[in-house]
Amino acid sequence: MGKSAYFHSQASKIALTISCLIVVASAGSFYDDVDITFGGERAKILNGGQDLSLSLDQYSGSGFQSKHEYLFGRFDMQLKLVPGNSAGTVTTFYLSSQGAGHDEIDFEFLGNSTGNPYTIHTNVYSQGKGDKEQQFHLWFDPTAAFHTYTIVWNTQRIIFLIDNIPVRVFNNHDASGVPFPKSQPMRVYASLWNADDWATQGGRVKADWTKAPFTASYRKFNANAKIVGPNSKSTTSESDNQAWSTQGLDAAGRNRIRWVQNKHMIYNYCNDRKRFPNGLPTECKNSRFL
Repeated sequence: MGKSAYFHSQASKIALTISCLIVVASAGSFYDDVDITFGGERAKILNGGQDLSLSLDQYSGSGFQSKHEYLFGRFDMQLKLVPGNSAGTVTTFYLSSQGAGHDEIDFEFLGNSTGNPYTIHTNVYSQGKGDKEQQFHLWFDPTAAFHTYTIVWNTQRIIFLIDNIPVRVFNNHDASGVPFPKSQPMRVYASLWNADDWATQGGRVKADWTKAPFTASYRKFNANAKIVGPNSKSTTSESDNQAWSTQGLDAAGRNRIRWVQNKHMIYNYCNDRKRFPNGLPTECKNSRFL
């Protein structure tokens, strides 16, 4: 075999290997990746494991969790939220550890009466303490089609993204005494539940159970992440090079997050001086994008 033929053969093998790695990293099945945690038949895995639906009625909601625990990574989920009158319902996609002093990184989707927008509620807990809420209205109808919601969690920061547009960054200010999730492994959780005592317009608008069951749909769960526990391994292929581990915001990302926060943010704890009369939290003074 001549040199050129040999190198062509090797290149073909490498390309085939990389393509297989990418497929392995991105083609998960809910049967393989998650366990149903509550709700019984209200949680349904469909289409050979490619889709999962959660339902809520007046008796119970439903939910699931990842089979694995992770310590840092990138977590993507496509969701289509409850359509129509979703008042009183909360759909979730989040990371959480267990026990006292737990860590948690939240996407919560607060339903609303027909024609009024969902509220996207984000929060970060570390060592059991949260109180770091930011809320947004979306620039699209999240019930009409699937959209991708992403949590990037590395040692420097947490980034919340919607359709790969950054909406929030929570930076690691551990050196300034602000706890940051960095040592407790977390699972991925998702749920649909009744929170009509607070979720919609402060609890003034209740769930309309004549519209039940309410249903939210999930698909394309992907965890590019470090698995913690027996037989630990990274789910990230070598070709991905764990880009999430140092991911931040480039110039385009900074422009996008400014647009989101200027046009679509409806609450930021860092601007709530009534809530913090003795001074804003430390991280609010040290970070432009929270």
